[in-house]
Amino acid sequence: MTDLDQSAKSEFSTQDQVLANLIEQIAQGNEEAIGLLYDQTSSFVYGVAFRMLNDSTMAEEVTMDVYMQVWRQANRFDQTRGKPIVWLAVFVRSRAIDRLRSGQKERESRHSLDTIEDTVATRGNPEDSSMYNEQCRLVQHALRSLSAEQREVIEMAYFGGLSQSEIAAQMGEPLGTVKTRIRLGMKKLRNILGPYEGRLVS
Repeated sequence: MTDLDQSAKSEFSTQDQVLANLIEQIAQGNEEAIGLLYDQTSSFVYGVAFRMLNDSTMAEEVTMDVYMQVWRQANRFDQTRGKPIVWLAVFVRSRAIDRLRSGQKERESRHSLDTIEDTVATRGNPEDSSMYNEQCRLVQHALRSLSAEQREVIEMAYFGGLSQSEIAAQMGEPLGTVKTRIRLGMKKLRNILGPYEGRLVS
């Protein structure tokens, strides 16, 4: 085990390490481990999905999709890059966004041709696409500048959809600590992204 691996493990709570061990067993093809991981984390996964989708059926479908993805990609989990619950939250966010986009496409397919043409005319031009890609690059660069602790809580709040109290509970940290990390992290992001404000698209 490298010094980096040992340092990452030392930052894990007992529950974090339990989940990380289950993911390691899943990567080795242990079917019982995926069931245990589901039992311990599915309420969290479903909760995040429901917050994003506001639909119980889609949230249930996303929950199942997440554990299928875990089964396929457990060998990619790297505990030096984040805690298991954040890794799961990233999966939830990705699957939920896919569902939202799929639903949007279905709704758009029911629109009249004129409405679709108006949408393409106002939102589908290459300039907007280029600006959006640039914005993504700027934000990703800014996130990488944060400390691991600040980045983790911001990802859980804005990508995972958790409240500050829920983050504190998941991490086993005092609520005040979580609030401070978010406040300092967001302040740093604003300082970094401030000069680019005119280049960010909404």
